[in-house]
Amino acid sequence: MTITPPALSVFETLESEVRSYCRGWPAVFDRAQGARLTDEDGHSYLDFFAGAGSLNYGHNNPVLKRALIDYIERDGITHGLDMATTAKRAFLETFQNVILRPRDLPYKVMFPGPTGTNAVESALKLARKVKGRESVVSFTNAFHGMSLGSLAVTGNAFKRAGAGIPLVHGTPMPFDNYFDGTVPDFLWFERLLEDQGSGLNKPAAVIVETVQGEGGINVARAEWLRALKELCERQDMLLIVDDIQMGCGRTGGFFSFEEAGIVPDIVTLSKSISGYGLPMSLCLFKPELDIWEPGEHNGTFRGNNPAFVTAAAALQAYWADGQMEKQTLARGEQIEQTLLAICAEEPTAQFRGRGLVWGMEFEDPARASAVCARAFELGLLLETSGPQSEVVKLLPPLTITPEELDEGLRTLARCVRETA
Repeated sequence: MTITPPALSVFETLESEVRSYCRGWPAVFDRAQGARLTDEDGHSYLDFFAGAGSLNYGHNNPVLKRALIDYIERDGITHGLDMATTAKRAFLETFQNVILRPRDLPYKVMFPGPTGTNAVESALKLARKVKGRESVVSFTNAFHGMSLGSLAVTGNAFKRAGAGIPLVHGTPMPFDNYFDGTVPDFLWFERLLEDQGSGLNKPAAVIVETVQGEGGINVARAEWLRALKELCERQDMLLIVDDIQMGCGRTGGFFSFEEAGIVPDIVTLSKSISGYGLPMSLCLFKPELDIWEPGEHNGTFRGNNPAFVTAAAALQAYWADGQMEKQTLARGEQIEQTLLAICAEEPTAQFRGRGLVWGMEFEDPARASAVCARAFELGLLLETSGPQSEVVKLLPPLTITPEELDEGLRTLARCVRETA
């Protein structure tokens, strides 16, 4: 199948130049179900992007759709600020019983606003409020959001430049394997903390992604994460894990930090927490950190009740029996074996990942964009990541079938061959 780009006049003449994904996928999409989208001309696309990780259970998941339709048809609350509603109660009870208690996690739940950057902003504010300090340490190639506080702890120079003002109170440190194993973990970080002449203000917190999605699918080792947690405890800093893209089962366990056996002080969730692509985010934190004054952090759209409905349905359908984690790890092995075979034939490429998030990096950054462009022509949606867009990013729905996954991987292999 070869796709012919449609006329996009109203998008080009009326919509802002800031639009981005549509430039790589010049189609007008009309319908979607499971792992596939269909454009208005009837062309079908296999989705290996899943709404940047917002659609872990696929498009228009029938179980979640049924729950949402039933709720809307009975005139359930749609907009509720932070008022108590039956939908919020059902979500909180389900989240506690299905996710928190089985993992012995003590967290309080905060609804900070509808997007991931809202959750990050609230986490940074709370950490600074608790510790009475301003500085927050982040890591090279990190991405935490597009609002000013989140940008201050984001590594990408292009995105940071969009702020238009100095981004302050954030200090970058090397992510795992930043020096290719030639420097011991946290040598520089710990030396700065202990040296009274280093010029580093005592940080309130450290914020980290266990797998850097936008940064190039950089996977932190479990031992590195454990060492980071121990460092934070020794130095009286809070550990914030940004699980916005890698949480909700993307790496296998519901939380991406489970494999490392750590309990962060603060966790941010968004993207697939609603299960249906509806805006929703959470900031989770240990009870002793809950020192907010009523209304000290709020937002008009933090009570998206339809999202609570689909979120509760997703947890009940996919996380009550432990099968989703096993399935994700099995699908991940399927991807790993294919990437191993592709890279055996392509000496300029290497791959890395966990669960159902993988990246293939090319020595020539332009090659990754060429692979994604050819994939679109063949009906497969792929995106790039990394500081130079040098990584082809694989982020299919967790519910994708083995046959669909195999189809997409065969297309990927073809695109790599054809762009050599």
